[in-house]
Amino acid sequence: METTNRTVVTFQSDSFNTSEPKDYFINDCCFGDDLARWMIERLGSSGVETDSEPGQEDFGWYFNFKLTENFYCVVLGFRPGEEGEGEWVAWLERARGFVASVFGYRKREIEVAACNVLNAALQERSVIRNVRWHTRANFDRGIEDQFSEKP
Repeated sequence: METTNRTVVTFQSDSFNTSEPKDYFINDCCFGDDLARWMIERLGSSGVETDSEPGQEDFGWYFNFKLTENFYCVVLGFRPGEEGEGEWVAWLERARGFVASVFGYRKREIEVAACNVLNAALQERSVIRNVRWHTRANFDRGIEDQFSEKP
């Protein structure tokens, strides 16, 4: 199994809600339900087994998908920028049990193929632009200029 540490992706899109909080949002900034549903539909149409609906976090949304024998979780949210320009941030984790999650195993052994499946869904150029893949370590340290266009 080939693994990668480029598991965080940022991108821009004007096609999804980033300004109108819904009454079902946990917090007013919990944008991304429509993006998560779009991603679920894109992955599903390419034959990937996914959750039927996304779940909500206090900052955004998540959904799971299965590739080979492994389950993955895509967590996503919107990061507002200056002058109304913002970007979406999504990261891929392994879906693991509680104990494994506590010990950081969600961030380990992410297959390149899982990132490639997600990247393929993001290649809808009429909807998505400026796709940039980051290592988790760099992204967490605020180093975002060392990206790649592919995982």
